[in-house]
Amino acid sequence: MDADLVALAEAHGVATWYEDWHREHKDVSAESVIGVLGLLGVDATTPAAISSALAAVGERGKSGRLPGTIVVRVGTGRALPAPAVITLEDGRAISDLSEIPETLPLGWHRLDVGGQEITLVVVPDELPAPPDTWGWMLQLYALHSAGSWGMGDLGDLRTFVGQAGDPGLILLNPLHAITPTLPVPPSPYAPSSRRFSNPLYLRVDDTAEYRRADPALRTQVDALRPRPSKLIDYTAIWQAKRAALELLWPLAGEVDLTADPGLLDFARFCALAELYGANWQEWPPEFRRPDSPAVRAFHSDRIAFHAWLQRLVKEQLDAVNAAAAERGMPVGIVLDLAVGTDPSGADGWLLQDVLAEGVHVGAPPDAFNQLGQDWGAAAWRPDRLVETGYAAYRDMLRRIFASAGGLRVDHVAGLWRLWWVPPGMGAAGGTYVHYDPEAMLGILALEASRAGAVVIGEDLGTVLPEVTEGLERMNMLGSAVLWFTRDYDDPARGYLPAEEYPRNALATISTHDLPTAAGFLAGEQVKVRAELGQLAGSVADERKAAEKDRAQLKAALRAEGLITAASTDDEIVVAMHEFLARTPCRFVTASLYDVLGELDQPNLPGTVDEYPNWRMRLALSLEQMAGDSRITRIAGILGKRSARVLGKRDRR
Repeated sequence: MDADLVALAEAHGVATWYEDWHREHKDVSAESVIGVLGLLGVDATTPAAISSALAAVGERGKSGRLPGTIVVRVGTGRALPAPAVITLEDGRAISDLSEIPETLPLGWHRLDVGGQEITLVVVPDELPAPPDTWGWMLQLYALHSAGSWGMGDLGDLRTFVGQAGDPGLILLNPLHAITPTLPVPPSPYAPSSRRFSNPLYLRVDDTAEYRRADPALRTQVDALRPRPSKLIDYTAIWQAKRAALELLWPLAGEVDLTADPGLLDFARFCALAELYGANWQEWPPEFRRPDSPAVRAFHSDRIAFHAWLQRLVKEQLDAVNAAAAERGMPVGIVLDLAVGTDPSGADGWLLQDVLAEGVHVGAPPDAFNQLGQDWGAAAWRPDRLVETGYAAYRDMLRRIFASAGGLRVDHVAGLWRLWWVPPGMGAAGGTYVHYDPEAMLGILALEASRAGAVVIGEDLGTVLPEVTEGLERMNMLGSAVLWFTRDYDDPARGYLPAEEYPRNALATISTHDLPTAAGFLAGEQVKVRAELGQLAGSVADERKAAEKDRAQLKAALRAEGLITAASTDDEIVVAMHEFLARTPCRFVTASLYDVLGELDQPNLPGTVDEYPNWRMRLALSLEQMAGDSRITRIAGILGKRSARVLGKRDRR
């Protein structure tokens, strides 16, 4: 690759090479680099354009201008090029400064230096150490009860909190907002907005409006309840709940649209989407920007309706958090942050000035996806985040932490770098774009500390060492999945013993993208992938590899004295949970899929319609679970983690 193109790419945080899953050097094509630079507003299509862009980089360096945002850790300072004034978050001003003082409080401040206005963020050096506790990992939609409408809802979650033993936390799938149009996509990881919530999770008869309704209106609402189906039909459920909520809407009273401008903008998007379709990029041109005169002049009762739905979800989620607090849960409800949003959705419209137009987030080729992955999600533009003071990122985190005791960050490596796929290039034709981890991680820590919340990073797969080290330094937890926690330097050794698990981690048997405990023991993942033509190798080779994995896992459990050669699969599943209970990990969670012996994993990566991803309900209802001895037994095992393990010296 041309040296000037390499220099230009490096100046803008665009990778020209990376290490693949074999930890081998992999060059990125010039075409990919040029395409990604174009998405950052940098023309690199000709030698003359590259020279001009490099000259502009040099001029910016000579100008002495500071970046639009400066992030410093609490207790540290920084020299300034000219006398400055800092206006603190509380309005107090500090004048005639030649450097950023080490004594600044945590928070969002303003720095005026040489006439340049800069966002100054003082972030924690670390979060408080999370407590040692255990909990449940739930796909909320998969719950069901006599009171729910075809899928798990916040009423079901509140019930589960009361019958789940004495957990310290409950980790959920993403509850991010959908675009309120039809059809409703099933994946919780492709939301319309990460800043607002999904009204599909509302329990209609838990609303104040339903309780105020007269008997005749309640009968009308109740009649809309959809019939249970084998697979979750999100579209039918949304149609039913929307119709029911529209019947109750006249009882809602006044909805204040002035108190929360962000909510007003989101509700306006929902109302426009109902008129013009789910994809804002196909709306009439005058409505494609949220700040256009046509949008500002747009009025509809549906705006207030959608704002009301968000208020209802917030009320019901707050009720769940209150129930968790009443039971003494030290962490409570942990929400999940998807890696991105649908570019055609609400955040794509409202945040288009800080998102990269046309880019999709994905992953490079690896052993399981040899063509790479295109997740279809939008990506922040790192330069625009800096220019705008990270306001959109901050506001997203604040809204989530307002209703959560913790946050799991999916693909947490994305705070350091994301694989950008330019339009028309294919997933393998992308490259990494780097972000400022001091800012991304620091702001996450700041907003978590203000909310008193914990942070869990999903750092599975091939991640840079600095990702794991950064999480560790900040007292954020990583992820330790039983299937993956092995000695990769000595494959013959197999699974690591319980005592070698990391301290600052969330330990689980599996994840939503991996085989369940029963499925793993039965080889279900090979069977299903073979039927769907999803295997990378031959069926025989895959079965042989799966059998080797099972043999090594059983050997690890026998080494701990947890099973014998005569142990049944049900006994082995219990032993897996006993194994995790012996690890030093701060958090250990159990999944109902594993405890109840479900064979099917919730999501099969690489499939869309071939497999019922995100649409399978648990076999047992909440009423049946209340008396299930398997749940009681696992809750007892995890709830009585030995004092020897929990009292071990922190390995940090």
